[in-house]
Amino acid sequence: MADEKDFALTTDRPVYVVGGGPGGLAAAAALRQAGIRAVVLEKSESVGASWRRHYDRLRLHTTRRLSGLPGLPMPRSFGRWASRDNVIRYLEKYTEFHELEIVTGVEVSRIERSGPDWLLHATGGRQLTGRAVVVATGFNHTPRLPDWPGRETYAGELLHAGEYRNAAPYAGKDVLVVGVGNTGAEIAVDLVEGGAARVRLAVRTVPHIVRRSTAGWPAQRTGILVRRLPVRLVDRAGAVMCRISVPDLTERGLPRPDTGLYSRVREGAIPVQDVGLIDAVRAGTVEPVAALDSFDDGKAVLADGTRISPDTVIAATGYRRALEDLVGHLGVLDERGRPVTHGGRTSAKAPGLYFTGFTNPISGMFRELAIDARKIARAVSKK
Repeated sequence: MADEKDFALTTDRPVYVVGGGPGGLAAAAALRQAGIRAVVLEKSESVGASWRRHYDRLRLHTTRRLSGLPGLPMPRSFGRWASRDNVIRYLEKYTEFHELEIVTGVEVSRIERSGPDWLLHATGGRQLTGRAVVVATGFNHTPRLPDWPGRETYAGELLHAGEYRNAAPYAGKDVLVVGVGNTGAEIAVDLVEGGAARVRLAVRTVPHIVRRSTAGWPAQRTGILVRRLPVRLVDRAGAVMCRISVPDLTERGLPRPDTGLYSRVREGAIPVQDVGLIDAVRAGTVEPVAALDSFDDGKAVLADGTRISPDTVIAATGYRRALEDLVGHLGVLDERGRPVTHGGRTSAKAPGLYFTGFTNPISGMFRELAIDARKIARAVSKK
């Protein structure tokens, strides 16, 4: 990695990559392989910062063989589903293997056009000029914690899932997990296995649940095969597969969704990959309940009017991309704050400004990051 002295002497026009997670590292490696100098700017002190903050038991829901970034496969020793710690080791090795130019401790606050180039405003008043910019600040950038009415009256512990590490602090406690995406579902199971006295899972929108692997066939491969097919066809096929592979949990408070699996994916909702939730709900150790609506007099009030008093509320309520200050003035974001282009395509309003890692594909995030990286390198090479 470059130190600040080396960084301060940079006077040429590299491609700047904002963010040292898997997307940024993949883009930098692909650019380097194409003979283009790329400088990665990472605001934390190490690569893979978001992965270092994830809870301990996290594993990739995509297979090791389909999750390698350009130029370096994941080692077979990682097993089929790479653990969080192994992903971090892989990103560190990836940086070393490709001899990537990483500058840590530098945060970019604003990107703007400067003639044919791009001007980046960064930590300490730095102004950096690059021929192109790749924004790879991550899908899970800023925790989103709803401002529930009466939140200040809650007497227990309230935290975002991004602060959760493991179940040890919650052994013997009554915990409400809010949100039934992959994170909420996995934390709920982790709490049960870690000895929590009671675990309830607040559900606003019933999720689609899929087996991570069925008879050795990973759900990721199905996602790759169907992503170009008509939505209605995939919805029908998905409904059949779910009835075959996932039991009806209606009596346990988790009915089957009334919308199609792929229709939901197109709206940005990825299916929950089962890592123990189905068994926990069937056994009654994870109790689905109505959505959290508010707090009142120290109690949590659910959407059906039920009032409960958990010791801890863990909000698995997602993240914001937080791109508005960085590039919002350029007209490159949609109404949800997400880039209107990704990979090798750029907006006509901002040629040379690339985005990667802001979609959540059923075909696998790491796989798509690798594809985007190669497309970005090809696009930059043509300019």
